[in-house]
Amino acid sequence: MLNCDTLIRNASVVDGSGMAPELMDAALRDGRIVEIGPSLPFHAADVIHADGLVLAPGFIDVHTHDDTTVIHQPTMMPKLSQGVTTVIVGNCGICVAPVRVDGEPPDPMNLLGDAGVFRYPTFAEYVTAIRDARPSVNVAALVGHTALRNNHMDRLDRTATASEIDAMRGQLQEALDGGALGLSSGLAYLSAHAASTEEILELARPLASAGGVYVTHMRNEAEDILDAMREAFEIGRLSRVPVIVSHLKCAGLANWGRSGEVLNSLERAQTMQQAGCDCYPYAAGSSTLDLRQVDERVEVTITWSMPHPNVAGQTLAQIAATWRVSQLDAARQLQPAGAIYHSIAEGDMRRILRHPATMIGSDGLPNDPHPHPRLWGTFPRVLGRYSREEGLLSLPEAIHKMTGMPAQRFGLTGRGLIRKEFAADLVLFDPETIIDTATFSNPISAAHGITSVWVNGVLSYTSQGATGARAGRFLPRGKTSWIQRLKP
Repeated sequence: MLNCDTLIRNASVVDGSGMAPELMDAALRDGRIVEIGPSLPFHAADVIHADGLVLAPGFIDVHTHDDTTVIHQPTMMPKLSQGVTTVIVGNCGICVAPVRVDGEPPDPMNLLGDAGVFRYPTFAEYVTAIRDARPSVNVAALVGHTALRNNHMDRLDRTATASEIDAMRGQLQEALDGGALGLSSGLAYLSAHAASTEEILELARPLASAGGVYVTHMRNEAEDILDAMREAFEIGRLSRVPVIVSHLKCAGLANWGRSGEVLNSLERAQTMQQAGCDCYPYAAGSSTLDLRQVDERVEVTITWSMPHPNVAGQTLAQIAATWRVSQLDAARQLQPAGAIYHSIAEGDMRRILRHPATMIGSDGLPNDPHPHPRLWGTFPRVLGRYSREEGLLSLPEAIHKMTGMPAQRFGLTGRGLIRKEFAADLVLFDPETIIDTATFSNPISAAHGITSVWVNGVLSYTSQGATGARAGRFLPRGKTSWIQRLKP
């Protein structure tokens, strides 16, 4: 009889590849899966009788803004409680390393916190901070284009000069050498909108030799979305780097119904290059309060406001009515602020969600006092509502989008699949009851149906809550194995 630390018996194993479930045992030792198969001859001090519950790889949240949360709130309950074992930070062009901030951080870097949280002038210092904090989840990181601009430019409303691009590229290379996954951009924001395509391309060029990726919150997600997609794919083609489009959507009422065009653009790109996207399972987005997105036909909920913190949770229409001003005037008075925009058609979101190129990302904003429910509910919502209840995705397809696919695309070696010698990042859940409970009115609420979560072989969460054990690690970039569509 062989020994292991933990033995999970009779689980319905959905291994992350897209394959159908199989009833098997899993033996864990020293943070890894040492064997997987039926009726394993192992002895363990901790034996879990799964009785047919689903055992899946721990979910990888490919789009987060948990950069500071993994250090200051290392229990990471919003993610751990929904089965997430790895978060990818540094999205939308914003990150906390390598960063120097003089005064208040520019929008949207303020989503990560005030000036006091930007204390990592090198990527290596951030990695050290993660290791010292010992968060409950693994952390992999992108480097943000806006953050690099802020480090080296006196103004963000212009294109960078050649010398500024060289300085940015030097910092990016230091981060890539330290294990960063690649470069992210947030070209829709005013702090990066003035950047030229050539500026991004010059920064993206070092990614190819490093095996990195280019992840982009595109220049436009509304009427000009196809032009923005062409720009993103052109940068990828010319730099020979995989492109991941962040939170792909058709935003704004005038853009509803265009998801077919958008996905056709993605599919055309895939015939020439490596390209994919992520999506969250909600018909509403959330970011900083942007006057360009104020439309009285669209419900906008304020998530925070620096000059008026008491209004968090109220709609912009309610605030405007109370103040007896237009919604645009109210928005001006609320800034800087955060907002949820109910500006996405459910049908478009579903079409993008089910596409084979789409991964799952929460895009949650953990510093919001009244956050979008995606912070706590994204992954159980996909599995409960869109897979089990509506049949939009099969269970193996849904799990592949949150495990095997992101591990391949981001080069998270030895993660994302239930395989012998892979890291023991695992989630055990009831496929009949798993569901999100977070709502727009009550957004801070843990999901139902998650039984157990292991991070690097350590039991970190059960249905009773966090165990107190924190076993997350910084995950450096490994070798990517990009496959546009895994087939069983």
